[in-house]
Amino acid sequence: MFDINYLTESGFRGNILIVKNGDVLCEYSGGYADLSNEIPNTMDTRFATASLGKTFVAVGILLLIEQGKLKFEDTLGRILDIDLNGIDPEVTVEQLLTHTSGVPDYFDESVMDDYEELWKDYPSYKIRKNSDMFPLFIDKPMMYPRGEKFQYNNTGYVLLASIIEKVSGMDFDAFLKENVFDPCGMNSTGYFELDRLPSKCAHNYIYCKETNDYRMNIYSVGAKGTGDGGAFVTAGDLVNFWMGLLENKILSKDMVSKMISKRSGDGADPEEGYYGYGVWIIDNPDGTDHAYMQGCDPGVSAIAEYDPDNNMISVMLSNYGDNVWALMRKVREMA
Repeated sequence: MFDINYLTESGFRGNILIVKNGDVLCEYSGGYADLSNEIPNTMDTRFATASLGKTFVAVGILLLIEQGKLKFEDTLGRILDIDLNGIDPEVTVEQLLTHTSGVPDYFDESVMDDYEELWKDYPSYKIRKNSDMFPLFIDKPMMYPRGEKFQYNNTGYVLLASIIEKVSGMDFDAFLKENVFDPCGMNSTGYFELDRLPSKCAHNYIYCKETNDYRMNIYSVGAKGTGDGGAFVTAGDLVNFWMGLLENKILSKDMVSKMISKRSGDGADPEEGYYGYGVWIIDNPDGTDHAYMQGCDPGVSAIAEYDPDNNMISVMLSNYGDNVWALMRKVREMA
């Protein structure tokens, strides 16, 4: 059993769920889903998850590949009938999946650190569907030649969601609900507009040092999630996702193995040195590599990791942007 006091000694606000061999080892809820009305987070609270949703998009793409409707080597120019401007039309699906495409990143995290800056000239309330992100990058040049290197890229997953929409004929979030969320029993998961959230969704809060209080993040992120992130989930749904994936409810065993294996990266960073298809890979020289999904936005932090050696799934979600990565390191120590 995990020491919850040790895990949450910093006053963690959010949910923790750790499951091993199907048994719950740790279950915790802390903080308020609605701070003003002091409504607490509970285990059925839905949390925004930022870039964690990239994993769902990757799975959607891999499913289309297994269905024979798409290939890893298919190119943007062949699939999308839009003017790509300066974006190389020979960029492949696999390069988009592995962050090696070089397409212009609307939010280049290597040089930008304030996501709120994006919305000064292009209001966040305009983001209602995946294609609404295109004005943020479509007129920009390639960052580097396709396939040259690994560099985390948000635009790549917006383009992957567009590929899902083109190939399936469905909005990407509707496709994911039907083909990923429903088969895994992720009944509380979805892409919701911030001005019409369903029940049990947590508000997200940003601390303001100047006034020593909190404000909601509604003007800091798009009004609805897109291909690069923004799904609302419960901790239980993320456990169900990993279990459904590993039990081959969506993809074949071979494809899951490819997904959670090293596909790109140089290993320079111990946690973000390698990438699979939609997941980060932690090299484990003493056993099997760990795979995890993660997300971070103003007032949002999320991580969900699969430890194959211990058959353990660990989920941490915070609607205050608390340090879920530090918690996950503690879990790895105690596993």
